[in-house]
Amino acid sequence: MERMNKRKSNSKSNQSKKGGKKNLKQVKVDKQIKDPNAGMRLNKYIANSGVCSRRDADIYIQAGSVTVNGEVVIAMGHKVKLDDEVKFDGRRINPEPKEYFLLNKPKSVFTTGSYRNNNMTVLDMAARVTKAPVKPVGTLESSAMGLLLMTNDGTLAKKLANMKSGISQIYDVELKKPLDHAHLQQIKDGVLIEGYKVYIEDVSYVDNKSKKHVGIELKSQRPKIIQKIFTKLGYEIHKLDRVLYANLTKKDLPRGRMRPLTKQEIINLGML
Repeated sequence: MERMNKRKSNSKSNQSKKGGKKNLKQVKVDKQIKDPNAGMRLNKYIANSGVCSRRDADIYIQAGSVTVNGEVVIAMGHKVKLDDEVKFDGRRINPEPKEYFLLNKPKSVFTTGSYRNNNMTVLDMAARVTKAPVKPVGTLESSAMGLLLMTNDGTLAKKLANMKSGISQIYDVELKKPLDHAHLQQIKDGVLIEGYKVYIEDVSYVDNKSKKHVGIELKSQRPKIIQKIFTKLGYEIHKLDRVLYANLTKKDLPRGRMRPLTKQEIINLGML
């Protein structure tokens, strides 16, 4: 795990030295998040209000169905501010504020599922903190613990879920028996799961613990992929804890608690 942390540190250092397009992208995202007066394209404003998609919003704008501060606006590129009065077919609309939270999920709490048998879900936990309809990005099995991103920003959630390069994740794994060195090497080389090879960024024994304790870093977002890897090799997981997700960590976040993301963390997610 110490080696993984060093690699992460080096990676961040290299990224900070890069310029060009990434810096331009950061300026754009930074402006949208940090400056409420920067303005928002009218079609995005309408879409964020839950009326319709951006594409449909363009049609309604052209048809004269939208007014800004009492004036009909047909220019799709028109930008509005949060304190502007925007009406759609005579009804005032407001974009739903985007909220972003990081949850340190306890064991036996469901990411998805029904309320049968009084199952506790992450939505129940979120309702104690915010009234916004935040949802989890991806899944984390009820038997697993650790970091889970929750937001009502559907655009970001869809982007993270569909990233071809995957999302960096680190898990602390405790097995019910020691992991053979040969199997450790096999995981490093990639394990064939359901016809697809799962490539691992890194895997190692946890320092100062028995060989039942393993740290594993990967980018795959396939469901239950950690369990499937170890099951394939003949191991049963006793404890599974996601300790890093997309450079977000559990630092100062106790189990069962959630906190809002900082503006910089939101910007960093938008740049992935």
